[in-house]
Amino acid sequence: MAKLYFNYSTMNAGKSTVLLQAAHNYRERGMVPYLITAQLDNRAGEGKIASRIGISQDADTYHSDEDLFAKISSRLNEGPCACIFVDEAHFLSDAQVWDLARAVDDLGVPIMCYGLRVDFRGQLFPGSAALLALSDEMREIRTICHCGKKATMVVRQDAEGRALREGAQVQIGGNESYVSLCRRHWRIAIAAG
Repeated sequence: MAKLYFNYSTMNAGKSTVLLQAAHNYRERGMVPYLITAQLDNRAGEGKIASRIGISQDADTYHSDEDLFAKISSRLNEGPCACIFVDEAHFLSDAQVWDLARAVDDLGVPIMCYGLRVDFRGQLFPGSAALLALSDEMREIRTICHCGKKATMVVRQDAEGRALREGAQVQIGGNESYVSLCRRHWRIAIAAG
């Protein structure tokens, strides 16, 4: 039975690595996965899912107002597809998460989403909030704070390494901009910022 999965974490936990490994496992067994990622995040290049450890895979892209049910229906009409993998799922809109749920329910295809849970202010991303509400299964991909505890939060830093408290929810960046921390060290960083 098809399900909607949400694999979430903070920055630098290996979400894309896990996604790419799972897609590889499907291909290794002769099944065809369909990979899509946010058009907004093109740090690795347009239509690429890339991991910090150096692996990558070509992917289709979605934009913020695209009908994902129609996109998935179209892809399934082209030929077999065993599973759909969605990277950067926190960038999905509420309506797009409902599109994914409908695709699982009506088209019978499993969909595995990978994304951040919260932003640098400790607020849920809209796509993540919808996925937390609608997913059949959720899995946390863990990473650690510099203290060794589980990191559940992320700070956005300026060029001098000071934690920022304000700004747009979405700012594309990597290690140069974001650090994953436990809640205690996030609170300390925000207070000092």
